Amino acid sequence: MVTTTTPELDFLTIAEAAQLIAARELSPVELTQALLARIEALDPQINAFITVTADLALKQARAAEREIAAGRHRGPMHGIAFGLKDIYNTAGILTSAHSRICIDNIPHEDAAVATRLYAAGAVLLGKLATHEFAHGGPSFDLPWPPARNPWNTAHYPGGSSSGSGAAVAAGLVPAAFGTDTGSSIRSPASLCGVVGLKPTFGLVSRAGVIPNNFSFDYCGPLTRTVEDCAIVLRAIAGYDPGDPASSNRPLPDYRAALSPDIRGLRIGVLRHFWEEDLPAGEQMCRAMEEAIGVLSRLGARLEDVRMRPLQDYWDVKVVIGEPEAFSVHQKDLMQRPGDYGIIILGRMLAGCLFQAIDYVQAQRERRRMIEEMGPLYEKYDVLLSAGAGPAQRLEAQRTIGFLDKWERPSIFAPFNVTGAPALVLCNGFSKEGLPLGMQIAGRPFDEETVLRAAYAYEQATPWHARHPQLVPGAAQIPITPPVHAFNADHLDPRARLLVEMLAERAGLKLDEKLFALLCEAAPHALAMAGRIRRRRDRADEPANVFRLPGTD
Repeated sequence: MVTTTTPELDFLTIAEAAQLIAARELSPVELTQALLARIEALDPQINAFITVTADLALKQARAAEREIAAGRHRGPMHGIAFGLKDIYNTAGILTSAHSRICIDNIPHEDAAVATRLYAAGAVLLGKLATHEFAHGGPSFDLPWPPARNPWNTAHYPGGSSSGSGAAVAAGLVPAAFGTDTGSSIRSPASLCGVVGLKPTFGLVSRAGVIPNNFSFDYCGPLTRTVEDCAIVLRAIAGYDPGDPASSNRPLPDYRAALSPDIRGLRIGVLRHFWEEDLPAGEQMCRAMEEAIGVLSRLGARLEDVRMRPLQDYWDVKVVIGEPEAFSVHQKDLMQRPGDYGIIILGRMLAGCLFQAIDYVQAQRERRRMIEEMGPLYEKYDVLLSAGAGPAQRLEAQRTIGFLDKWERPSIFAPFNVTGAPALVLCNGFSKEGLPLGMQIAGRPFDEETVLRAAYAYEQATPWHARHPQLVPGAAQIPITPPVHAFNADHLDPRARLLVEMLAERAGLKLDEKLFALLCEAAPHALAMAGRIRRRRDRADEPANVFRLPGTD
């Protein structure tokens, strides 16, 4: 058992490590060995990894070392280690989706993001924990345990890119890659105190990633600093014909756009998101006021602005997203529902309750929401809101039917629905020492300005320099998994009959327990569908209007 780590290497940023590697003052092999030792020493406390690819990592690190010694340096990612959320396909390596369904899934090809990182000379350390199929919650009934927050391992690290956030925060990898369908990069970034970016829809290829929702899936990085985020984004962004949503446009130098000077930057503050729509706790509110003060002192021009209430975006997200997720999994839900964890079933089964008219009306409403953003993009350079934090204890998560997500909107979902880039970074810590986060969103394909605003704030504050204090060999804090109890009796006979009919029409054969679970979600799902049915003009187009390949 390895019980030592290498403090001088553990929390090197990508920028720092890349400079040392390029100058041949740090060997990619030395860096990879140090990180593998740290994973062995500390990951038993965190459960960030599902698969550690030590042999492959060392092979790639040796190849990088030989190339750099021969004068063939590929750029700032050459010899840099990374981890992949375990829904990114990796040729010859288990891609489990953290699920019993994919417990023996060995892909033949790599995801597009992995291919780009390999081409940049980066080194894969392994595959990282997620919520099941990036869609459930912290589950204790799966083949692998849920990841934990390295700032306090009894606490939730956010999700669904839970292992990605935890691994970066713990110093196990300098960069990790997640997906974000409603919050899944930005939530762990907030709760683990790192930087997480959901890029513009179409900027980073999703090819080779197990889908959650076709309309709202994004691939993006989690890193320790904004500069690292800019470096990594340049490596993975770009057109890919393998992703039908991919955008073909020139790529800027994101790193070159970084500057601590944001004088005159116009920032719209979405105060109602965290004060009215989803009221935050006192510590988060105070952190946001302090962050607003920092940005103001840096010369930015801030003023309060409003978008729609969070619930409007959440209704659209769920009414579109859950049927799409159900369609991805319908065969397995029909044939082997018991092989899924109970948490993901609490959301995904409800996909059968939405009808085609609900889906189309939600897509029409989504188009309105996208068009409504135009005046905001003209008036403001970026939009500011709270993120999440502090993290709850793992056993405090409301896991029965994942009802917290049915009943409460997400502060992150508006930017999945509208497609714009959104970045989260740390803006303080709770009195218990847990991270707090804030969110900066921007115009579509204007990641440069989002990164510049975040970088200026980061450089003016001390938060990014803090790291969790983990002790090798420490015992994992015990967690008592929640007990699940479901009841279908709360539904009136007509609603119960409707649920039975829709489940049967979808081909589901549910036992009493799973039918009761579906009934738990039914009132919330049906209420969302009801709110979507607004009056519209006959000619209102949905957001998923057909476009010919190659057109802008």
